[in-house]
Amino acid sequence: MKTINELNAAGKRVLVRVDFNAPVKDGIVTDDTRLRAALPTIQKLIDDGARVILMSHRGRPSGEGFEEEFSLRPAALRLSELLGKPVSFASDIAGADATAKSNALKDGEVLIVENLRFDKREKKNDPAFCEELAKLGDVYVNDAFGTAHRAHASTAGVAKLLPAYAGFLMEKEVSTLTGMLDEPKRPFCAILGGSKVSDKIQVIDALLDKADTLIIGGGMCFTFLLAQGYSVGTSLKEDDWVERAGEMLEKAEQKGVKLLLPVDVVCADKFAEDAATKTVAVDAIPDDMMGLDIGPETVKLYAAAIAEAKTVFWNGPMGVFEMDAFAVGTRDVALAVADNAEADTIIGGGDSVAAVNKFDLADRMTFISTGGGASMELVEGKELPGVVALA
Repeated sequence: MKTINELNAAGKRVLVRVDFNAPVKDGIVTDDTRLRAALPTIQKLIDDGARVILMSHRGRPSGEGFEEEFSLRPAALRLSELLGKPVSFASDIAGADATAKSNALKDGEVLIVENLRFDKREKKNDPAFCEELAKLGDVYVNDAFGTAHRAHASTAGVAKLLPAYAGFLMEKEVSTLTGMLDEPKRPFCAILGGSKVSDKIQVIDALLDKADTLIIGGGMCFTFLLAQGYSVGTSLKEDDWVERAGEMLEKAEQKGVKLLLPVDVVCADKFAEDAATKTVAVDAIPDDMMGLDIGPETVKLYAAAIAEAKTVFWNGPMGVFEMDAFAVGTRDVALAVADNAEADTIIGGGDSVAAVNKFDLADRMTFISTGGGASMELVEGKELPGVVALA
C-alpha cells in the first residue's frame, strides 16, 4: 500500500474515509475512541497544508435519506474539540452543500460530510455515487480499517477514481495483524470467544495453522463440549456445527496445537442479571441451567497458557460480560493478557475491545484493533476490498 507519508498533500483536497461510527446520546459522542484513532492521519494532513474532507458512516440507517439519530454532526462537534479548531459540516454527502464547502476549504481546514449510508448507493458501490464522491477531492486516503472488508463506494469504488493512499491507522492495522500471523513470536496463544461457532469457524481453522495454543470460551464452547460428548443443559449450542467442531478438535491434535476448552462453567437458571447461579464442572451441567461464563478453574488453566505466550491474539468475550454476574471470566482473562508484559498482545476488535475498556486495561495492551469484522477476515486469510484498492 502507498501511505500518506508518500503523499504531497499541500493545497490538495484530500478525501478521507474514516470510521466515526461512534455512540451518541443527546447529541453528544459518548465514546470517542474511533475519532481519536483517526487523529494522527487528520493532524498529519492538516500540518501538510491539505484541505481535508472526511466521510464516514454511522449506525444502520435505512438508506432512504436523512435520519437525525444517525447524523454525523455530533462527530463534527467532538472532532473540533479534539483538534482544537473549527470543523465544518455539510448537511449532505456529495450534493450542493458538500460541494460548495469542499471547494471553499483553505489549506489546513477540515470538513465532515453527512453519513454515507443515508444514500443506499454507498453499500452497493454504485459507480455514479463513486464519481460524485470523487469530485469532492483530488486525492483519496482510507483510514477506516473497520470497514475495509466492505466493497462499498467509499472504501473501494472511489479509490479507483483518485490517487489512493493508506492512512496511519490503516497501515498500522494491516501491518500488525499480518505480522502477527506471518511471523509471531512464539509461543503464539490465540483466544477466541463469542456466541457462535458458525461465526468463528474459519478463524479457528486459520489459527490452527498458526497458533501453538488456541483457547476457546464464550457461548461457542458449548458446541465444542457437545462434540466431546458432554451434556450442556440449556446452554447456547449449534447442533448443526457439532460435527465441524469435532473436526477442529481432530485438526488441533494432528497439528500439535493445544486446544483448551473450559473445565468448569458458571451456570444460571435464566438469562438475567439476577439469575440463580451455580459453578459446576463441565461434566455436571444441570439439564435445566445454561452456562454463561467460564469458571475459576478454567480461568487458572487459561491464565497459565497466556502467561507462557510471547504473542497473544484475543477476539471475543469468555461469557456474558455485559452482566456483572457473568463478567468475571472475561475480566480475569483480560487481566492475564494485560499481566503478560513480555508478550505482543493484540486485541482483535469487537466485544473484546469493549471488555478491555470496561475493565480499564486498554493502556496495558500492545495493540487494539478498531475493526472486528475486518480483523477477523484478515486473520481468515481473506482479501479486504478496502486494502486491495490501495495496492
